[in-house]
Amino acid sequence: MLLGLSLFYVGAVLILNGLWMLERIGDREISIINLFTGGLTLLVSLRLAFGADADSASIRAAALSLLFSFTYLWVAYNRFTGADGRGLGWFSLFVAITAVPVAIDSLGQAASARDWWLGLSWAAWAVLWLLFFLLLALQKRIVRLTAAVAIGQGIFTGWLPGYLLLTGTLH
Repeated sequence: MLLGLSLFYVGAVLILNGLWMLERIGDREISIINLFTGGLTLLVSLRLAFGADADSASIRAAALSLLFSFTYLWVAYNRFTGADGRGLGWFSLFVAITAVPVAIDSLGQAASARDWWLGLSWAAWAVLWLLFFLLLALQKRIVRLTAAVAIGQGIFTGWLPGYLLLTGTLH
């Protein structure tokens, strides 16, 4: 259920951040969903890493989930401080590079539709974080592309699977 909870709000933040990049949401207003989702995924990660039932698999899940938490908290920080985002862009390169072997490992071990979805999601997230690197650190003019990818991934790698996990439709 923690995965469904996290993904549901990751979907929301990706969709809303995409709309923000398209200037449909103001700079100051976008911070709240980033703070909420970053905080929520941080709490889930802390539970996974330090809960009474923590094991190597839950600690690995926590470490990977913190990549999301830190990204959203950094977006909120940048909106509060007016930072230009280059630091977040370089962090996004680190995350994109990290997500590639996670995707490969996940796909290599996939035994169910959910496993395949997770592996493909990590590959998609690697692409999105790479786009954030190109946009923020290298200042490439790819705002509309990045926004569209964020919205699409928000729907298909976050909101929809999160909702299906929460309703018990997806196991």
